[in-house]
Amino acid sequence: MDGVTLHSALVWALLAVAPLTFVGLLRLKVPYGRHHAGRGWGPGLPDRVGWILMEVPAPVFFAVVYLAGPSAGGTVPLVFLGIWQCHYLNRTFIYPLRTRTRGKSMPAVVAVSGFAFNMVNAYINARWISELGQYDAQWLGDPRFLAGVFVFAAGFALNLHSDNTLLRLRKPGETGYSIPRGGGFRYVSCPNYLGEMMEWAGWALATWSLAGLAFFLFTAANLVPRALSHHRWYRERFEDYPKRRKAIIPGWI
Repeated sequence: MDGVTLHSALVWALLAVAPLTFVGLLRLKVPYGRHHAGRGWGPGLPDRVGWILMEVPAPVFFAVVYLAGPSAGGTVPLVFLGIWQCHYLNRTFIYPLRTRTRGKSMPAVVAVSGFAFNMVNAYINARWISELGQYDAQWLGDPRFLAGVFVFAAGFALNLHSDNTLLRLRKPGETGYSIPRGGGFRYVSCPNYLGEMMEWAGWALATWSLAGLAFFLFTAANLVPRALSHHRWYRERFEDYPKRRKAIIPGWI
């Protein structure tokens, strides 16, 4: 199988897996974060270690594949590289080091599954922008690129603000949960997830690629069910939880 065929097969596989993931996660609560693992999930890893292991292919393997591409020195591919790394350097290294997760664990199977997904996703997107996609300098003025970058930037800002709000809720030494308020939390329970979905919708638009679309759809398939689970958890735990909040999309879901 040549490289182009492999890339196409992986993109279509991700597109096919996305709806199955969505249906599966509506029925299965993945045990990390506030949703603790029960029996049957196998050995665990310290939460911070598991998170970094899960995410590390996204910035590292992406860079390796990108740099091997013949268009790696091009202006537009370099912009895409910067956009990708802007998100993933924060998500992989900065974010987990800011969290207070002492004593919590993540099932190793969840970390390994995330690692495998990020390997595939990093490959298909890096290979596209540095080799298979065709971007000349004029693409920087294309309405699809400009709109995509705008949506990505808005999502990134929402994601960061929401993460900061959640991190400030818990004082040093505290392990409990409370109701987040302000910012995107005025409208939805998981604005951080909404922001991440916006980021990758913007990426798909800016790159105008099937690889980017596959990533966005898989992201939505993963985050929408998890947001619904978070939303139910908040409503069950807090009697005074704001009734008008939706789970992830204001006024809808």
